[in-house]
Amino acid sequence: MESERRIGVAVDFSACSKKALKWAVDNVVRDGDHLILLTVRPEGNYEEGEAQLWAATGSPFIPLSDLADPVLMKKYGVKPDPETLEIVTTAAKQREIVVILKVYWGDAREKICEAIDNIPLSCLIIGNRGLGRLKRAVLGSVSNYVVNNGSCPITVVKIAEQ
Repeated sequence: MESERRIGVAVDFSACSKKALKWAVDNVVRDGDHLILLTVRPEGNYEEGEAQLWAATGSPFIPLSDLADPVLMKKYGVKPDPETLEIVTTAAKQREIVVILKVYWGDAREKICEAIDNIPLSCLIIGNRGLGRLKRAVLGSVSNYVVNNGSCPITVVKIAEQ
């Protein structure tokens, strides 16, 4: 069963999500694992492409080889940054892991919790934007919501408060 580990990392291609991804690769991911990147895009009026087709259930699993294809990723409304691609490409080369991306559309808090159950994930690593107490109270915290409502072990990788 150890080879069946599905390590989820919530990514939005921000500095804090890249830090969480790097931390996951350095501290959690082992040979034989599936590293599943979860990204949630805002709901919107997508005229064409896969976003409309997969709005309710999320995209199919997108393999690492397709992540660097800007034409394909545009169909999902996702533009992975070079640093994120480098982190996962290096991890896949150095270790025997499978890297895949799953895209959801809607509220990040709810969709990440849905992904935990539907994939299902063995654990989830999520970044913390480092919002101050006031901003966190007004905007809400995705990581706080997921910690309180997710059904698997969750690690929050924090950056310094601003």
